[in-house]
Amino acid sequence: MVFIPSGALVVGTPSDRSPRLADEEVAGEQVIVGDFYIDLYPYPDEEGAIPLTNVTRDDAAKLCAERNKRLCSELEWERACKGSDNHTYEYGDRYRADVCATGGAPLLRPSGLRVGCHSDYGVWDMHGGAWEWTRSAFRRGTTGELVTVRGGNAPAGELVGRCANAIARTADTKAPSIGFRCCSGASVAPDVELAIRHPRKLEARERLDNGLVPELLKVLPVEARAALLRHGALAPDRMWSWWPAGNDELVILSVCAGTGRRALCGVLVARVVLGKPNALVWAEGGTWQPMLHAENDPREIWLLGGDDPGAFRRRISYLWGNVRVGPRERRIVNLKEERGTPKHTR
Repeated sequence: MVFIPSGALVVGTPSDRSPRLADEEVAGEQVIVGDFYIDLYPYPDEEGAIPLTNVTRDDAAKLCAERNKRLCSELEWERACKGSDNHTYEYGDRYRADVCATGGAPLLRPSGLRVGCHSDYGVWDMHGGAWEWTRSAFRRGTTGELVTVRGGNAPAGELVGRCANAIARTADTKAPSIGFRCCSGASVAPDVELAIRHPRKLEARERLDNGLVPELLKVLPVEARAALLRHGALAPDRMWSWWPAGNDELVILSVCAGTGRRALCGVLVARVVLGKPNALVWAEGGTWQPMLHAENDPREIWLLGGDDPGAFRRRISYLWGNVRVGPRERRIVNLKEERGTPKHTR
């Protein structure tokens, strides 16, 4: 086993970082985790051994007790993974799929085989292989007997390979992809309790926030600001609140410069953290005053804009805290079909 000293853990992922699951992770709250010991490898904790899986949470707890140990709490597991510098991944802050072979299905390989797949504390194979039971209940706005499972692997390696990532399973689950490792010492780590604000919608604001608008204009991307100013003075027009996921409210501001066919318009999507906006993306909308339209999935909205050729739309998508803007999409109209002329085939 390796000794993990008492120290500060930044739980979850801060709001200004991504990837992040806002409705499943604490937003970077700092807590003190007491000292404890943790196994170097997944059970049976032997270098070169294949990790044991297909055990329930209670089976895992019993096997740990037979060695005078116990299951780890989920925050002990997270601290052992993040190290004293609170890294995003056990090996650092930049995702590297090759280090722990993340980005696919969990594969059971001999412990210690992946050189470099260990935390600063020297805890090995926390990702890439089997998920690991913890003793902690999964309390993220949920009810029922769910248990937190950590580590593991999945196709979304950049997301799943983070030390903050967690999933929920019932305690009686047995699966080839779930194993465990043991801890020892007095468990004084707090439990995770996450309340979920989950409106998940796009909502137009009745008026501009005169205190926030100037701050939003300050964080306009340099290229967007330069393009707008070539057409005239910046003229903010309207605002929206967008909740693409629980606990993650984004602000959208439409801005135009110039008038008529010489105008340029678009929308700025930003996240406000502690009163300060962080620009996520600028979506240019042509010469027309931008409109926003939400469909069934709140993680995707449409920017409706236009220019001399006519109307177009652009998809604005949310994924794990990031926002991306798609290309212009136009409806191509066949004038002959519109007039009822039969369609010819070749």
